[in-house]
Amino acid sequence: MRIADGVVTRPAGPSSPTVHAYLRHLRAAGLTCVPEPIGLSGGVETLRLLEGESGGDGWYHQHTDEGLASAARLLRTVHDAGKDWVPPGDATWGAPPVDGPDLVHSHGDVGPWNVVWRDRQAVGLIDWDYLHPGPRLDDVAYALRWFVPLRSDALALEWHHFPAVPDRRSRIAVFCEAYGDLPDFDVVEVVTARMEATRVLMAELARRGQEPQRTWVDEGALDREAAEIAWIRGHAADFA
Repeated sequence: MRIADGVVTRPAGPSSPTVHAYLRHLRAAGLTCVPEPIGLSGGVETLRLLEGESGGDGWYHQHTDEGLASAARLLRTVHDAGKDWVPPGDATWGAPPVDGPDLVHSHGDVGPWNVVWRDRQAVGLIDWDYLHPGPRLDDVAYALRWFVPLRSDALALEWHHFPAVPDRRSRIAVFCEAYGDLPDFDVVEVVTARMEATRVLMAELARRGQEPQRTWVDEGALDREAAEIAWIRGHAADFA
């Protein structure tokens, strides 16, 4: 990926034309929180840069309840604005479509690193490589894993850089309330089911030789994911 003069240039994939069509729909609906697509040519896509911090810098902005809630509201805004989009007949999805209730066009990788932040507020959602139709709750479940986070104390401190172990039950409530109008659901079941699906997709992409998934799998990612799923199920009482 390269950034110059306010333009992001990155490799395009099979789903890039579909992603660009979706982003154009959101922009036409008045959303400025997703990148403006510029073009596709020669295996490269270009998009207008959303100014702010993302990637590794994103972890710190969502430590506060305010930052966490702003990310939930951003996700809800995007879901609602894109719900009426009619994809092209030749749409190619970045992840397999998932059937279920209350379908939206799922981002598929909603974590603090793919949010653009300014002053501890979520202002953008980027990197739509896994765009696919799926239940609204799928993206919420994925986000809960990474934003709360539903991970061990050691990972919360060392990987997510929290100054102290966060109150996970409270952060689940903050995110869900800010997103709004969610049905009652079992957090552990919904989150681990989403993790299982992500693990299956990672294995399939690695089998096809796609990077970085092939390297992740070679380095033991599937076993680590299985261990994290087991950790969540073993600590279910902490999240109820």
